[in-house]
Amino acid sequence: MKRILAFVLMAALVCCAAMALAEPTTYTVKSSGYGGEMEVVVTFDGDQLTAVELGENHETSVVRDRAMPVITERLLEAQTAQVDSVSAATFTSYGVKAAVADAARQHGLDYGEVTFATKAANPVQETPEDVTCQIVIVGGGPSGLSAAIAAKENGAQDVLVIEKLDILSGNGKFDMNFYDLVNSQAMQKAGIEDSADKFYEDMIGAGNGEARTRVWADVEATTDAWLRSFGVTLDYTYGMRNHMENAEAYAGEHIQAGMEAHVAELGVQVRTGTKGVDLIMEDGVCKGVVAQKGDATYNIYAEQVILATGGFSANKELLAKYAPGYEVFQTSNQMGATGDFVPVFEKNGFLLEHMDTIRLFPYILAVRRDLTGGNAGFLLINKDGERFIDETSGDRVLGNALLEQKPAYYVYDQTNYNSSYRLRKHTALGYHVVADTLDELAEKLGMPADALKATVETYNKAVAGECDDPVRAKPGPRPFDAEGPYYAAQVESAVHMTKGGVGCNELAQVLYADGTVVGNLYACGEVTWQSGGYSQSVVFGRVAGENAAKALAE
Repeated sequence: MKRILAFVLMAALVCCAAMALAEPTTYTVKSSGYGGEMEVVVTFDGDQLTAVELGENHETSVVRDRAMPVITERLLEAQTAQVDSVSAATFTSYGVKAAVADAARQHGLDYGEVTFATKAANPVQETPEDVTCQIVIVGGGPSGLSAAIAAKENGAQDVLVIEKLDILSGNGKFDMNFYDLVNSQAMQKAGIEDSADKFYEDMIGAGNGEARTRVWADVEATTDAWLRSFGVTLDYTYGMRNHMENAEAYAGEHIQAGMEAHVAELGVQVRTGTKGVDLIMEDGVCKGVVAQKGDATYNIYAEQVILATGGFSANKELLAKYAPGYEVFQTSNQMGATGDFVPVFEKNGFLLEHMDTIRLFPYILAVRRDLTGGNAGFLLINKDGERFIDETSGDRVLGNALLEQKPAYYVYDQTNYNSSYRLRKHTALGYHVVADTLDELAEKLGMPADALKATVETYNKAVAGECDDPVRAKPGPRPFDAEGPYYAAQVESAVHMTKGGVGCNELAQVLYADGTVVGNLYACGEVTWQSGGYSQSVVFGRVAGENAAKALAE
């Protein structure tokens, strides 16, 4: 009997030792994300999910790098694939969740089926309490983050940013170009002479008003130095005031990563997944914001409020109301651009300006929505291998024609490829079709080769003056390359920005319809009327943050 007990005890000890020495099990699973096939590396220690990492993938880096920590935390905490996707990263989240569920099945666990609609099975119902702060900023895009930085730099101690999506930086993180920068180090190095006064002269007719244009010009002239003060360097300039991080790197990715890091360094409190839904108004003065987290709402009382909620590019109802005809297009803007505060502006009698002014970007990749296109010399080709519109057409004439011909292709040659970093980047990422000959290109696009070759031949004869251009009133700027390689991408037009919005003065203070100032309320970025774009959003974010902070001492 003693021998049996000893044997059992020894076997148990061996088993325990083996379990202690057992190494975690890792699975590499292929799944589908926004950029196509991706590898997800999933690790279990016993029955415990312990790590989720991306392997080879084609996800958009500025989304992937922000979303992966969030979705990974949710998966590890829940120990199931039944978790909420990261808003603004739905496809990536789905791919990761599906891969984790697949790995769990291989490991003998049941994490449930995953679809695009999969959410947390038993979500924690938060009951947030009302809070008070000095400055609350609604929106964590370029203008909201710049406002937060400027507020802290000007003495504000208690600054809170709320962002309805789960990741920050809005559409700015996708931007190739930071334009309108005045007298930067890169411009000085390139021998480009510029000044705030020149910028003012160039922009005074753009509809921003004299005082606002003056502030815009003066702050643009200091923005390069301001960005460099927290490590954001834009060392490449092309086309006068246009800037990138360098000749091979987009500006937006660099700028927004730098802003997010600096906001954290400054101790700004950031609450993602928190939506601003209304203003708290008392006797015509703004006292705070009504915020929503999940299904619960609560009040954020603040001495100063800054709205940086973006435009309404992704809201077809508002487009149909204020800019009829544009609602038929998809948007290249981020999914949060839904104009949440437009009804609030209407309700409170705030000034709304230029709501029908829309920036329709001529070419986006029809599937991915990335902005694309390069310099002159491309052709627009339909499925029959024929040109169907003057390539110099703009706005809705072009946009509607692309929709009518769908699928339509942006076809370009090596000369154009060499002249455009955006085209080179997209080709390297596999977004564009590449072929050595027009015959091969036609085959890959599923169009008749004879028709495509005849189209190019006719175009080149028109450029040479040997025949009339059947599409353009005037011939093109140069002939299409006689030899390959050739490139193509399926394209359409998209609403990129809504320019109109709430009216503000030069201090970024929101105005009532009669021109008087709304007390304690500022706005910046695409939620306001502004003729510019990315850099103007950053500029007036700085203006709003600085003036809101100064108002605290008054």
